[in-house]
Amino acid sequence: MVATLTRIFGVHNLALAEDVVQDAFCRALEVWKFRGVPDNPSGWLMTAAKNRALDVMRRQRIALRYAPELGRLLDSEWTLSSALEAAFEPHAIKDDQLRMMFSCCNPALPANAQIALVLQVQCGFSAREIAAAFLIGLAAAEKRLARAKKVLAASERLFEIADAGDFAVRLDAVHRALYLLFSEGYHGASSETAVRAELCREAIRLCALLLEQPLAATPATRALYALLCFNAARLTTRIDASGNLVPWGAQDRSRWDRRLILEGERELEAAATGHEVSEYHLEAAIAAMHTRASSAGETDWASIVALYGALLRLRPSPVVELNRAIAVAQIEGPERGLEALRAIGDPEKLAAYPFYPAALGELELRCGRPANAREHFRAAVALARNSSERRFLERRVAACAAGTIVALNEGFVEDAHVMQKMTPEIRRRATQV
Repeated sequence: MVATLTRIFGVHNLALAEDVVQDAFCRALEVWKFRGVPDNPSGWLMTAAKNRALDVMRRQRIALRYAPELGRLLDSEWTLSSALEAAFEPHAIKDDQLRMMFSCCNPALPANAQIALVLQVQCGFSAREIAAAFLIGLAAAEKRLARAKKVLAASERLFEIADAGDFAVRLDAVHRALYLLFSEGYHGASSETAVRAELCREAIRLCALLLEQPLAATPATRALYALLCFNAARLTTRIDASGNLVPWGAQDRSRWDRRLILEGERELEAAATGHEVSEYHLEAAIAAMHTRASSAGETDWASIVALYGALLRLRPSPVVELNRAIAVAQIEGPERGLEALRAIGDPEKLAAYPFYPAALGELELRCGRPANAREHFRAAVALARNSSERRFLERRVAACAAGTIVALNEGFVEDAHVMQKMTPEIRRRATQV
């Protein structure tokens, strides 16, 4: 809705587009309370936004300056309604969403500001959620968004995808935004729940939208889509009926979505073209390795360590180092895992990340030092972002008192997974990276 209204009003009127959308939602709260939720709620909201936009344009026609390509049509009463109807056609809405994503990724902005703008304008993230996604403070996130919106508002029109020279540069930022959107749904910082499936579905939908655009259907886009499919296949098993996190090793693999896994495998195979190996190729390979293992004990951790090493060389990150340390512990034992955790190059970036002290606690427990482990788990509990994480970590504190040891699993670490059988082409390129 924001993307379509921004195309109508012009990028310089982004705030007006957001206001119209909010007005439609407020109207829904008022009407649905008495009439009930309609059969097609999204269609109802679209109609409400369209009608509200029509009211605004008729009232403020003289004051408003519309998008250059639509200005003449929107200024004439004869063409106003028909132009608005055409802008809300399904294919036009899809085009506008793509154009909005690429418009947010303006090369004049720092990469992190581009991604933050996509997450807020396109995906509805709050400043607090963006701060958590980037591991920065709320004030810093708000400043980043304010500066980015000023740059976007200075644009004359939405980005034209068909003949843009800087398309590839912008595509990289779009990939990163969709990756973060999915991560926030899969293992994010929501105070209400540890899993937000609707965000994961939205990331997959937008990534599929990219694949429909020939210029955007690159190997990296396909690899990203494969990664999202592999991880989304396990969404229903990550939380039990009581809302508790289910460790990776305890998940019911028979309930994993085979359709999504097969789709991920097809896209990963299709991604093995050209000369590019992206971070998404490597992470999708990790995810596929986990989905292909018939049980937790069958996981090929040696290959996972190698792939995390390649990922670190391609995109250094303390979170990737954390994941690699966990994989090292599975092969070489908990002491070596602890060494790898303590060797992380930029640990202050993990200061608010509950899975860092949780991983330390688990490895200390496996080393037979429950007192040390308990302190780490208590630190993790203090950083827990929702009740599911808190209950999970409190059970680990109790396990320290009982001397219970379990294998490390995804309950403690960020989920980036890998595959047992990579295609020969991807294996060769991963080795080269």
